[in-house]
Amino acid sequence: MMKIAFVNGNVYLDRAWARDAVVSVEQGRIVSAQRGPEADHEADEVVDLDGGWLVPGFIDVQVNGGGGVLLNDAPTREGIATIAAAHARFGTTALLPTLISATPDVIARGLDATDEAIAAGVPGCIGIHVEGPVLNVKRRGIHSEGNLRKLDDEMVDLLTRPRAGKVLFTIAPEYLHADQARALIEAGVVLAMGHSDADYETARAAFDMGVTGVTHLFNAMSALHHRNPGMVGAALENRSAWCGLIADGYHVHPAAMRVALASRPLDRFVLVTDAMSCVGSDLTSFELDGREITVAEGRCVGADGTLAGASLDMAAAVRNAVDMAGLSVGQAVDMASVQPAEFLGLASERGVIAAGRTADFVQLDRAMAPQATWIAGERAF
Repeated sequence: MMKIAFVNGNVYLDRAWARDAVVSVEQGRIVSAQRGPEADHEADEVVDLDGGWLVPGFIDVQVNGGGGVLLNDAPTREGIATIAAAHARFGTTALLPTLISATPDVIARGLDATDEAIAAGVPGCIGIHVEGPVLNVKRRGIHSEGNLRKLDDEMVDLLTRPRAGKVLFTIAPEYLHADQARALIEAGVVLAMGHSDADYETARAAFDMGVTGVTHLFNAMSALHHRNPGMVGAALENRSAWCGLIADGYHVHPAAMRVALASRPLDRFVLVTDAMSCVGSDLTSFELDGREITVAEGRCVGADGTLAGASLDMAAAVRNAVDMAGLSVGQAVDMASVQPAEFLGLASERGVIAAGRTADFVQLDRAMAPQATWIAGERAF
């Protein structure tokens, strides 16, 4: 058993701060997490936090790409490994590589590649997010109109096959039927609504069918109006579904983010990056379905100015949640760790630094910039 002592900083142990701590790790899991410096001399490794933080590793449920790779272009084990490695540099220790509305053959390849990545032990890969292609054309955003389609039996069959990791499926709720929702949920698929023109009543009905997530709240969905609450209104009213937020200052105005966070339980929000291939690379442009996407001033945009994912990493999202939304460091970290774990049904395995959990954590300096990342007890950055 290896003991790692984290000294001279604050350690976020089981959602509470400790000045110093000793974390014991064996076979990739945390065996014990002790407060106080008295056991430092017993540690096999001592990490000086230099006044910074040691927090649970970040869990990102919406990662389109990274390290110069877009999952749509490389739905392979190697592609997933490159994306995961790129995001590990920014504190992400678990992620769902995400497909942007793809054809059925690409979706099948992505699902199989995710199984292969998990079987091969690719650090950080815990499943896949299939975003679309059952979306509303009016709210498709950057998704290719030619890839949009109905949810038919073949796609339900594809999504419900046994998988090694989690499968998150984003669908416009106006195209979801109760029997399809039941089949997907019974197979373990996590359902989220997004890219939708659904009215308030339709969105509420989808929650009743078992939809538990809202993909990038505010973006690509019917807006809140005082006479027509829309999908945003249904999401803000709901007290139990998890709402994703892209905290880059472009997708959601900081004031809108603050209003959302104040309107419903804070522990039902998750930070996501919606990251594209540019994250962790020096790309200034890339292609998506044959269209050029420009990366400038922290944004990814198509030729018509449509936002195309994000140039955002999870460490920056956490900092922005503190700086733009006024959250405490602990609250922002919870939105990046334990809450996405709860959303995916993995809270007993991930999301906090506590005995029994996977040994995933990230060291942040005083400016909240990642200095080191551990995945399953192994240094990944």
